[in-house]
Amino acid sequence: MSANATDSPSSLAEWLVYWRIDLQLLVALICCAALGLFVLYSASGQSQAVVLNQAIRLGIGLIGMILIAQIPPEWFRVAAPWVFGFGVLLLVLVIALGDTAMGAQRWLDLGVVRFQPSELMKLAAPLTVAAYFRDRSLPPTLRDVAIAAALIAVPVVLVADQPDLGTALLIAAAGGFALYFAGLRWRVILVLVLMAAAAAPLLWFNMHDYQQERVLTFLNPARDPTGAGYHISQSKIAIGSGGLFGKGWLNGSQAHLNFLPESDTDFVFAVYAEETGLLGVAALLAIYCFIVARGLYIAMKSQDTFQRLAAGSLSLTFFIYVFVNIGMVAGLLPVVGVPLPLISYGGTSMVILLASFGILMSIHTHRKLLAT
Repeated sequence: MSANATDSPSSLAEWLVYWRIDLQLLVALICCAALGLFVLYSASGQSQAVVLNQAIRLGIGLIGMILIAQIPPEWFRVAAPWVFGFGVLLLVLVIALGDTAMGAQRWLDLGVVRFQPSELMKLAAPLTVAAYFRDRSLPPTLRDVAIAAALIAVPVVLVADQPDLGTALLIAAAGGFALYFAGLRWRVILVLVLMAAAAAPLLWFNMHDYQQERVLTFLNPARDPTGAGYHISQSKIAIGSGGLFGKGWLNGSQAHLNFLPESDTDFVFAVYAEETGLLGVAALLAIYCFIVARGLYIAMKSQDTFQRLAAGSLSLTFFIYVFVNIGMVAGLLPVVGVPLPLISYGGTSMVILLASFGILMSIHTHRKLLAT
């Protein structure tokens, strides 16, 4: 809560200042999440239980976001390396003791709840890289780039081994964006891209069979339309059949006739596009663009290197969520299992996303107080 605000806020503006909430960001997030509840109701076959569970998770995430917004940004900088180390330890425990489901060993069973430690690293990795560069001269030296790259690579390798390429990609992107905002020179970026291209054959031969199938299906969707390419074929049909105005809410045939697998999780965008058409997709993309732009604005107005790198990387990581999910559902990227943010059914991902926006609000609202 704001120390400079009145003890008993009497207006909405005072209430927002009191609780350190960025109104523009909050409205955009709630609009997106509310839209997601309507889509889920249709995608889940009008299941009230699914919508209620998602609404409860949304409520928990929003409360967590507001609580995190009360924490001074400096606390995140101090805590980031410790949380990062704790997260790496949990990822190692997943390898030794983790629960296995659907061919992946990603969860720790805490007795009352199953926890996926890789989600924690989506926040810990970029914050740790940002904290590392806080007191160093920028643009970074090659030594600092190598150390930051190693910090990013450790959780990425551990998560990719579970296997969970989607989450590994998001962690790499989050840490990579923090490194980019630190002032990474283009010739260094070019060298890193060439190194990644050179390592591609090694990555290919270490991928699981189903991951290689996804890449081959991406390159040639017609090679197995009833097997590995079934998801993409059905999602393309759903998106294309939506036309300009869509078929209307609850009238999408691909999901309701069970042609579209995972219609309420990773492929929920296809349901949305079929029922709302191009205009609905444009409206959703406009909300996403506003959220990313607001996050980058907060990064631009932040007051020190840590806050700027953290806010910038968290904002662009949200963009990667959207880009990868829509890209894979539309057949423009390989399927890697990344949910559509604030729309897809699921709890942990939504809570972590809203926690990242709590950090953004903390950075912005504490800046305002210092400026006065």
